Amino acid sequence: MNKPLILAYAFKDSLYSVTPDDAKRLTHINLAFGHVGKDFKLDHRLLDKNIDYAETIRSFNPNIKFVISVGGWGAGGFSNMALTEEGREAFSASCAEYIFDHNLDGVDIDWEYPCNDSAGIDADPRDKENFTLLMRSLRKHVGNDKIVSIAAGGGDYFVRDTEMDKVSEVCDYVQLMTYDLRSGFCREAGHHTSLYPTKADKSGISVDYTVNLFHKAGVPMEKMVIGAAFYSRHWKEVPNTDNGMLQNAGSLGNYGADYTGLVANFIGKNGFQKFWDEDAKAPYLFNGSEFISYDDPESIKAKCEYLLEKGLLGIMYWEHGNDQTHTLLKAMSDHLK
Repeated sequence: MNKPLILAYAFKDSLYSVTPDDAKRLTHINLAFGHVGKDFKLDHRLLDKNIDYAETIRSFNPNIKFVISVGGWGAGGFSNMALTEEGREAFSASCAEYIFDHNLDGVDIDWEYPCNDSAGIDADPRDKENFTLLMRSLRKHVGNDKIVSIAAGGGDYFVRDTEMDKVSEVCDYVQLMTYDLRSGFCREAGHHTSLYPTKADKSGISVDYTVNLFHKAGVPMEKMVIGAAFYSRHWKEVPNTDNGMLQNAGSLGNYGADYTGLVANFIGKNGFQKFWDEDAKAPYLFNGSEFISYDDPESIKAKCEYLLEKGLLGIMYWEHGNDQTHTLLKAMSDHLK
């Protein structure tokens, strides 16, 4: 097996927090985000702000690959663009032009989500087939020597609303967003990025569940990249039963502190006790009324061991600027050497 991939999403200015040591540990950086413009061409204004720093990072690690990531939560335009051949061609050609002009290595599509307007974006039942056509168009324009990838939502909805067997044929790899598995839509406090479900969780929500789901949908194991979270999900007004696990909270599982903030203010501090769930291979914090789910070096180790055992391609994370301690990336690198 080749060395597993370690991919970082770098959002906005977090690219500048990539140190020489970070660069040597990474194989890829996803530059987030480009968007679909009104003319269906790539809107690269956010990418332009930091793109020049990519060459500095290359000086730290000449082998690192840079991929533009297009989309993100709440980023629309995909459905209307992908609806026609003209739209797909215009978008794909503009992505290819940007990649070649800036000496980049590929394009990653983060459409959240086909056939789904929950983020307030345009959606259409035909997105299912048009998503496949879009990925084929991108491959045609960037060629076989560049990377084409997607970020896939970690649930049944994404498999239902796409043709993953056909999409994965086009892609070099499929990045499974195995975080936010419990999210800002969920009142049940619990793990949002655990490797396995906690014993009492009948839903099965976990990294392992998602991997098996996508594999059954036609994605080869060797093309899968699992996700880790460098941030937390935080529930409040949680009943003090079973350390808050699987209790219905008074709040939704909103974004909590990033790993930098967790280390500074929450882990073993301000009344929060850290627990390790051996079944889920995941940590959590509880202070009697607030529940926090996150990844730490031990859960990262478990995910790395899992991907090696299963023959997966690698691991990625959202997002690099969320860990200024540089602890979690080091854990990935150490366990995947």
